Amino acid sequence: MSTAIAGFDYQRVTVDGGVALNVAVGGSGSPVVLLHGFPQTHLMWRHVAADLAADHTVICPDLRGYGASDKPAADTEQTYAKRTMAADVVALARALGHERFALAGHDRGALVAVRAGLDHPDTVTHLASLDVLPTLDMWDVLHGASASVAFHLYLMAQPPGLPERMISASADAFFGHFLDAWAGDPAAMPAPVRAEYLRASREAVDSIVADYRASAGIDVAHDRADRDAGRRLAMPVTVIQQDWGAALGYDAAAVWRAWAPDLEHRTTSAGHFMAEEAPAEISAALRALLTR
Repeated sequence: MSTAIAGFDYQRVTVDGGVALNVAVGGSGSPVVLLHGFPQTHLMWRHVAADLAADHTVICPDLRGYGASDKPAADTEQTYAKRTMAADVVALARALGHERFALAGHDRGALVAVRAGLDHPDTVTHLASLDVLPTLDMWDVLHGASASVAFHLYLMAQPPGLPERMISASADAFFGHFLDAWAGDPAAMPAPVRAEYLRASREAVDSIVADYRASAGIDVAHDRADRDAGRRLAMPVTVIQQDWGAALGYDAAAVWRAWAPDLEHRTTSAGHFMAEEAPAEISAALRALLTR
């Protein structure tokens, strides 16, 4: 099985700061950018991307620090801020000839997508978030013993050094834990794809940790400033999640509605890797979003 999206063209596009992103592009029509999550690459969108490419230009990058994209050293807290990563996505789309585009993200990619929607409201026409909460709310709802499900957030929030050494010492076991524990249907992630995710993550420990560390620092500051200023997502927003609220004791739809007045909130019976486990459901939800 190939670890590329069939029928898509691959290229490297340099964005601000000289960072080059690996990107797969396919189809034709109005542009849709799809951002992957952890611990994955753009390949997680392979089924949905192929479906949407029937009538859209579909753009699937590896985020900075992931996959085959550049992994700059985290010299400042800005390097892996979601604001910086969102600017990468806007610059990428413009380099490919698109001033405005729809944007969907899963997990880490959804955090980048939300930041892009807040920072670039005239650029992002529609926004979808898969199975994550906005950064500020994520920290707010985690408390007590239930927060143990997110132990990796706390580990990678620690100062540089220890998290990188601990994860590098057993990288396949660490990243493989999430691929296994979060999967509702392990068969949806064939062995070659799983191996590719592990290989890519193993080679990106420092940048992955830096991405997560930013979400315990500068990303929180950016979200709080937006909340205090009353800034909201102006475009139509679709959120698709597992039923986290029931498990952790909060109203997930209400959390999202505070950020997105034009919201459709859906829950799914699929596991965390829903774009691979239930691609028809996700494609249908994104198509519905694009008609709003």
